[in-house]
Amino acid sequence: MKKILGASIGSCVHVAGVINFLNLAQQYGYQTRFLGPACKFEQIIEAIEEYKPDIVAVSYRLSPDNARLLLEQFDKQVAGKYRDSISFILGGTRPVTEAARDLNIFDVMFTGEETRDQVVSYLKQGEITEEQVKPPQNLVDRIDFLSPFPVIRHHFGQPDLEDTIEGINKLAESGVIDVVSIGPDQNTQEYFFHPEEMDHSQDGAGGVPVRSEQDFRRLFEATRRGNYPIMRCYSGTNDILRMAQVLKDTINNAWCAVPLCWYNELDNRSHRKLQQAIEENQKVMAWHGQRDIPVEVNESHHWSLRYSPDSVAVAAAYLAAYNAKKMGVRVYVSQYMFNTPPETSFTMDLGKMLAKVQMIEQLHDERFTSLRQTRAGLYSYPADYDEGKAQLATSTMLQMQLNPHIVHVVAYCEANHAAKTEDIIESSKIARKAITNCLAGCPDMKNDDRVQSRKQQLIAEAELILEKIRKLDKQNRYQDPLTAPAIIAEAIGRGVMDAPHLHGMKAASGKVRTVFVNGANVAVGSKGEILTEEQRLASL
Repeated sequence: MKKILGASIGSCVHVAGVINFLNLAQQYGYQTRFLGPACKFEQIIEAIEEYKPDIVAVSYRLSPDNARLLLEQFDKQVAGKYRDSISFILGGTRPVTEAARDLNIFDVMFTGEETRDQVVSYLKQGEITEEQVKPPQNLVDRIDFLSPFPVIRHHFGQPDLEDTIEGINKLAESGVIDVVSIGPDQNTQEYFFHPEEMDHSQDGAGGVPVRSEQDFRRLFEATRRGNYPIMRCYSGTNDILRMAQVLKDTINNAWCAVPLCWYNELDNRSHRKLQQAIEENQKVMAWHGQRDIPVEVNESHHWSLRYSPDSVAVAAAYLAAYNAKKMGVRVYVSQYMFNTPPETSFTMDLGKMLAKVQMIEQLHDERFTSLRQTRAGLYSYPADYDEGKAQLATSTMLQMQLNPHIVHVVAYCEANHAAKTEDIIESSKIARKAITNCLAGCPDMKNDDRVQSRKQQLIAEAELILEKIRKLDKQNRYQDPLTAPAIIAEAIGRGVMDAPHLHGMKAASGKVRTVFVNGANVAVGSKGEILTEEQRLASL
């Protein structure tokens, strides 16, 4: 374990910068010691002799004229004596570092203008350049590179292709996000391979109109600058295997996002029948699994968005991960959408997410692992921008209780308009600060008795749902009912998995009714009485 000794020198009492640097260094495995403000050279020499540091980090943020004289003395008394065995780095204002540049004392000088990635690059590689270091270009390695800070993802797609390309340019240059998720319009998702069926009055509705493979390549090319964010895109709602190949070839799709039960007659996102869609979605999972491309199954939160009981959402989370594993996926991106429905309390929300985590991660073995991706629910954002910023910050803090590998930032403005470049940059900075504060030390909310009680209750109820699905295979027709499209479709049709907002959809039951009790979404009977999951299932 390398050691860093930090101090402010001369008469400088500004210590925030050097302390932040030392805190970050601790996260990356360094042992650190801070001597304090306005340290004398004798103190530093004494500490060097006793502590034996590998790096000495000094800070000075006063007059550059005074800095030069001070640093010349520092070289004579300290740096010159230990240069062969210790690396010296300087933190200061830009004028201070300019005054010190030709003294050739310091291996690296920080002005506070560097990105976090650049500072991390120094801690990991021992060097920093004026240009940002190009981080790894696949998801797993990028997570390892940034750890313990999570990868930051944001969704982006303007109604105009050129505006989207220009926006991605700016996002890459800003260095605040690691993953650009292309948000294509519905015409792209449904009719990319059948342009003759597009309703062009809907071009740009819900995202960027992408009409060719060259359009995808241009979007990807826009990321080839700044911190070189990786890129991903949804799987589409028709011809999804063909779309998988296009995304791999054009944007090097960082991971696949595909549902298990959605984007069909269940939600009217395409004309596919439910069972057919499940079969095709499983094939897409398998296709990516064969190529060692991570897979995210957008499933659980679709149920919560439609106000299903929390128990159904937890069962759906397990069912999605289970199917991904059985389809040969090795790295599973598990999305945990908080604040959904928005009436959910933080306490009940954390309990629900921990139930999902425990059930999914019990599937881990040498052939299957999952990455935790968290985000705030879109519908939880108020229209007022100030309140939206508060929702973003507080939700991010709650999400950090899961120690996520990926944080999917949702811009504070989304209740008013789809995020523009400047909105994404501002929102990402808010989230990054909340994440930084949590990584520096945060109380463990997971130990709250109410959180643990809700977690255990939901796990037990989800197990009842999964067992009910298995028992639908009364003739033992399937080797594994939990991966049989016909059984899963039957479970939805019979209401084993159900949500109030599915009322009127042919492929669903839509009969369940839910209410919020102490921040939890629970099923109720015809007279408004609360139903246990055992009672709800028995009533089907």
